[in-house]
Amino acid sequence: MELEIIVEQFQKKDAGAFQKLYNMYSENICGVINTIVKNNNVAEEICQDVFMKAWNNAESYNASKGRFFTWILNIARNAAIDELRSKAHKNSKKNFSADYFVGILESMTDSEDGKEDIIGLKKLMVNLKDKCIEIIELLYFKGLTQKEVSKELDIPLGTVKTRNRSCISQIRTNMAL
Repeated sequence: MELEIIVEQFQKKDAGAFQKLYNMYSENICGVINTIVKNNNVAEEICQDVFMKAWNNAESYNASKGRFFTWILNIARNAAIDELRSKAHKNSKKNFSADYFVGILESMTDSEDGKEDIIGLKKLMVNLKDKCIEIIELLYFKGLTQKEVSKELDIPLGTVKTRNRSCISQIRTNMAL
């Protein structure tokens, strides 16, 4: 069945379509969330919430503005960042030292079974320039805002936005391969 048809059925509140989309995307979505929150249990809980939020707001998805996966990935990213910024999450992390967080993404991507493999995104990162990988890591894996990335990399905000669009375009091209 074509994805567009499944998404249309999902928007019409078809439970079967929900199940198909969940089966198609939940592993990747949970992986991205886990990369941000660094806790499997919390990531799975957020992932379920993301799919329920998508279900409840399905009518707001517009295929002309982007792919369904991108739409739900943005919901997931925002939910994960909201979790990081929540008081409960901050309180749960009080006992961790700063060393726990420093370089966690770098150490995972240095191994043969890098984080991209774990969440099924390595093939999407093929042929991306280092600048793209850096932008994607900061925005989507570390949860920084575009303004924060601009300060972190000491480049104009407009450049961050342009590179992000360009990198996402390249990832979409890689998805089609």
